[in-house]
Amino acid sequence: MRAFPSGLGVALVTPFQDNGAIDFPALDALVDRVTAGGADYLVALGTTAETPTLSTAERKAVLARIRNRNAGRLPLVAGIGGNDTAGVVAALRDFDLEGVSAVLSVTPFYNRPSQRGLYEHFRAVAQAAPVPVILYNVPGRTGVNMLPQTTLQLAGEFDNIIAVKEASGDMAQIEELIAGAPEGFHVLSGDDSLAVRLIEKGGDGLISVVANAYPAYVAEMVDAALRRDASRANGLWNGIAELVKALFAEGNPTGIKAALSLCGVAGNHLRLPLVASSPELTDRIRGLAAAAGL
Repeated sequence: MRAFPSGLGVALVTPFQDNGAIDFPALDALVDRVTAGGADYLVALGTTAETPTLSTAERKAVLARIRNRNAGRLPLVAGIGGNDTAGVVAALRDFDLEGVSAVLSVTPFYNRPSQRGLYEHFRAVAQAAPVPVILYNVPGRTGVNMLPQTTLQLAGEFDNIIAVKEASGDMAQIEELIAGAPEGFHVLSGDDSLAVRLIEKGGDGLISVVANAYPAYVAEMVDAALRRDASRANGLWNGIAELVKALFAEGNPTGIKAALSLCGVAGNHLRLPLVASSPELTDRIRGLAAAAGL
């Protein structure tokens, strides 16, 4: 295994039954699937898990179920973030993080804090967290972009901030992070579509959505990139580029839940305000997956 958190992390979906309840047996099956497929670590309660629609009790139950099913096989990351700093600090103290290797904490959304506000928020998170912290920058969802100098200042000042999941989509910003990263700090792609390019530039891996449905394929692609086998890595990426585009065409996790239903892993059920994929998109995903041999 690679040094955590390099390699392939999988941002697990939360399967639901058709009545909206959490489908815990399907969650078990998903954990087993991505583990057998070659994931290096698991990520619970991220964006892909529809965490904003889960109650606090449900979040705790999902994390406990994943931890129990994982049974220590892989490192486990738990998403604990929000736009109320005091609330995030309280959650870090309230959640049972036994067996959790790190927390993934997103930049505060909607509030649109300044860079100083982002620094102060994550300073409070780092000081409160009982386990290491992975920063999560995803401006397309949060409305705020944490600039490289802020990320690198945090990484330099707090030893327990160990990585950033960077989903800005800005390769110049990603290259600045990689160039300035202190020893032991990991730069991870938050976008499946940029993973190979990020690793080629010196990044450390991917936290993937697509690997929920196709873990072995994505694991091979990430492994090839990390081994500096550019031909193999880019060939594998080219083989699924159109499929990945389709998986995000109606938002996330809409596409990946359609793919999981086609794989027979979990039902195609989401919680409002998200809705299931259109029949046309589902058919397109089916055809592109078949064309890729998946």
